[in-house]
Amino acid sequence: MNLTIYQASVPVFIRMLNNLDAILDKAATHCEAHKIDPAALLRFRLYPDMFDFARQVQVACDHARNGAARLAGVEAPELEKTEQSFAELSARVRQTIAYLESLRPEQFEGAETREIAIRRGETTSTYTGLDYLLNRVLPNFYFHVTTAYDILRHNGVELGKRDYIGR
Repeated sequence: MNLTIYQASVPVFIRMLNNLDAILDKAATHCEAHKIDPAALLRFRLYPDMFDFARQVQVACDHARNGAARLAGVEAPELEKTEQSFAELSARVRQTIAYLESLRPEQFEGAETREIAIRRGETTSTYTGLDYLLNRVLPNFYFHVTTAYDILRHNGVELGKRDYIGR
């Protein structure tokens, strides 16, 4: 049996986003238990030129949603980046999961060789679907999920490898 683009993307995104959602719950509980203003964690960044925690979660969702949509050959729904609480970020994660669950494996047939063009300003980068998934979407997705995890860990939220990887 060959691994399909669908199998290497959508279920992976869903699993990690479910883990991220559980991590958001732990962060909210940590803030309540330690009487920490949630904004302190939501706005925390590891370095001045990096995105803050909330933006890391938003961008992880964007990479999963937009990446899967492009691979399926469809338009992804746009989501505003307005979340100001753990509950709102959790809703964004769950909305992204629901969107991913709406995609069907058949939509990904031929995605390995599908041409995907990404325009950023005046520059357009073109990938095959396989290169797009392996060299752009997955690395970016994992980077932002990992950075969100690291921000919380750095700030004392009791998280471990099982929280990140899942059970």
